[in-house]
Amino acid sequence: MLVKVKNHGEIQVEAGVSFIDAIKALDANLLNVAVAAKDANGQVFDLRTSVDTDCEIELVEIGSEEALHVLRHTTAHIMAEAVQNLFPEAKVTIGPATQNGFFYDFDYRPFSREDLDAIEKEMKSIIKKCPRIERRVVTRDEAHEFFAQRGETYKLELIDAIDADKTITLYSQNNFTDLCTGPHILSTKLIKGFKLLSSSTAYWRADKNNATLSRIHGTAFFTKEDMEAYLQHLEDIKNRDHNKIGREMGIFTTVDVIGQGLPLLMPKGAKIVQTLQRWIEDLEDNQWGYTRTKTPLFAKSDLYKISGHWDHYKDGMFVMGNEAEDPEVFALRPMTCPFQYFVYKATQKSYRDLPCRYSETSTLFRNEDSGEMHGLTRVRQFTISEGHLIVRPDQMVEEFKGCIALAQHVLQTLGLEEDVTYHLSKWDPNNRKKYIGEPEVWEQTEAAIRQILSELNIPFTEDVGEAAFYGPKVDINAKNVYGKEDTMITVQWDALLSYQYDMYYIDQNGEKVRPYIIHRTSMGCYERTLAWLIEKYAGKFPTWLCPEQVRVLPISEKFNEYGTQVLAELQRNGILATCDDRSEKIGKKIAESRNDRVPYMLVVGQKEEEDKTVAVRSRYDGDAGVKPLATFISEICEEIRTKAIRPEYKEPAK
Repeated sequence: MLVKVKNHGEIQVEAGVSFIDAIKALDANLLNVAVAAKDANGQVFDLRTSVDTDCEIELVEIGSEEALHVLRHTTAHIMAEAVQNLFPEAKVTIGPATQNGFFYDFDYRPFSREDLDAIEKEMKSIIKKCPRIERRVVTRDEAHEFFAQRGETYKLELIDAIDADKTITLYSQNNFTDLCTGPHILSTKLIKGFKLLSSSTAYWRADKNNATLSRIHGTAFFTKEDMEAYLQHLEDIKNRDHNKIGREMGIFTTVDVIGQGLPLLMPKGAKIVQTLQRWIEDLEDNQWGYTRTKTPLFAKSDLYKISGHWDHYKDGMFVMGNEAEDPEVFALRPMTCPFQYFVYKATQKSYRDLPCRYSETSTLFRNEDSGEMHGLTRVRQFTISEGHLIVRPDQMVEEFKGCIALAQHVLQTLGLEEDVTYHLSKWDPNNRKKYIGEPEVWEQTEAAIRQILSELNIPFTEDVGEAAFYGPKVDINAKNVYGKEDTMITVQWDALLSYQYDMYYIDQNGEKVRPYIIHRTSMGCYERTLAWLIEKYAGKFPTWLCPEQVRVLPISEKFNEYGTQVLAELQRNGILATCDDRSEKIGKKIAESRNDRVPYMLVVGQKEEEDKTVAVRSRYDGDAGVKPLATFISEICEEIRTKAIRPEYKEPAK
C-alpha cells in the first residue's frame, strides 16, 4: 500500500499495518509532533488505524487547533478514569472535546470543588504513569456484552443507536475502557497543562425528560504556559460577565422566592432600559414609518390554535387552566404576532394601505428550562422591540431589506455592529412535521432571503432546522464573554400565516389577496441587549446610555449649595446627574465615582463658585480642566444627542 504524507514524502507498506508504523518507517521523528492525521476529505482520524488502501494523508501536528481538540478528547477520557477510580458508583455517558476544552457527563451526584480537586490529583497520577492508549475494533455484540457486564447502561443505549454500517471502536487506558470513535493522542505525556473548571447539571441527550446528569467542565493544553494564559483569560472575561458586573453595579438582581429567569431591574437597570425603549419607539414611529399597538399579555388557547403555535410551541408556554376540565384555557403570550393580526383585520385594507407596519414594546413569557437560565440572557419574562409588517408580495423584498437596515442602524448606534454574525435559518425538509407549508414555498422564501443578503453584501451562514415553524428567517447573533452564541435580532419571512388567520387586502381589481408578513425586532430583547452592553463596555456605557451621566463633587460642605445649583441646572437640561454632598474627602469621592463608572465628574470649590465654572474630570479625557458650566452643558448635551461612543482615557506611560 502506498501512503503519501503531505509535505513529508511517501512510503510503501504492507496492508494492515498501523499508520503509526507507516510514519515511523518514513521518519520516526514525525511521531514527536503528530497526534493524528487527516484523510483526503479533511476527516481527522487516529494514527492507530490500519492502512487498508493507497491513500494521501496530512499529519495533525502539535500547534494546530485540530491537535488541541484531540488532546482535550484524551484528557476527557483521563478524567473519566479518575472519576471512576474515586467514585466507582458513577456511570459514564459521553465526554467530547469542545471549542475551549472538554466535558464529561456522569450519572452521579453533583461534584463539589473539593471533588474536582481530588479528581485533578488522580488525573495527574494517571498521566504521570503514561499508560498505553489502545484502540480496538469490535462487533456490536462484543461492545454490548462488554458494557452490559459493567452495568454501563448509557453506553448500551449509544451502541444501539450506531448505524449498522458503522465501525465500533473502544479505547482503553489502564482499566478504563470507553466507547469512542477517537482519535486520541499517542501518549499522555503530551498533556502538560489541564484544569477542571466547574461542574453543572445536564440532561441525558439534552432532553429534560431524561435523567439529570452531573457534568464536569475542563480544559487542557500542550504547555503549562498556554494553560495559565487561558486561565488568566477566563479571569478577565469573568470580570466582564454581565452576571457579575450587573449585580455589582446595582443594575439587576435575582431572588429565589421570585423564581428563576425572573430578574429584577434595579433603578439603574430600569433607567438604561427606559432610555433604550424611548429611543427605539421614537426611532420606529418617527423615522421608520411604524404605527404602535398595545395588546393583551395573555389570550385564550383558541388564538394560538389558529396559527399552529398551540401544536408547535405549547410546551414553551405558560398555560393557565386544564384543557380536559376547564371551558376556557388561557396562556401567557410567547409572541405578539397573532394579536397584531387582529389589529390588521379590524378594518378592511386596500392595496393602497399596504405596507402596514405595526410595532409594540412587547412583554413576552416563555417557559424555559431551569438549566437554561442565565442572568439577563435567558429569562422567562422579557420585553422586546417587536414588529410585524403586512405587505403586498411585490413589496416584500424592499420591506425586508428595510428591516435589516433598521437593525443595522440600531447595532451601529450601540457600537455592536462588528460583534455580530448573520444566519439564514432554514427549515429541515427531513423533519416536515415541525413546520407548516409545502416544500416549494420554503424553497422560494429561502431563496429570496439568500438573494437579499447577497445583494446587501452581508456575509452569512446557512443553518438547517433553525427556521420558525411558519417561515425562514435572518438571525443576527452575537457571543457572550464565554463564547456562547445567542440570537439578538430576528427578521422572518412569513408567506403562510395570513392563510391561517384569513388575512387579505383588496387589490386594484377588487379581488381578495393574501398579504405576506415580516416578523422582526429592531433591537431584540431589552434584557438580553442590556446584558450584551454590560459585557461589551464592562459597565462603562456610552454617556447617553448611562443611568448616571454626571456626578457633582463639592470639595467640602461649604460648597454644597453651589453643587446643588449646578445639579439643578444639569437636570433642567435633561442630564442624569447627582450631587455627592457627603462630608467625605474629595479624593474618596473621585475614587468612588470612578468605581461607579460615572462618565463625568464636576469638582466644585471656591474658585468654581466665584466664576460659575466646573472642574471637569471624565472617563474620556481624564482631567479636562475648568470650564464654564454652560459650555460643559452644551458639550455633554451634544454628546448625548448624537449618541457618541468615545474611547476611554488611558493614563500616559510613566
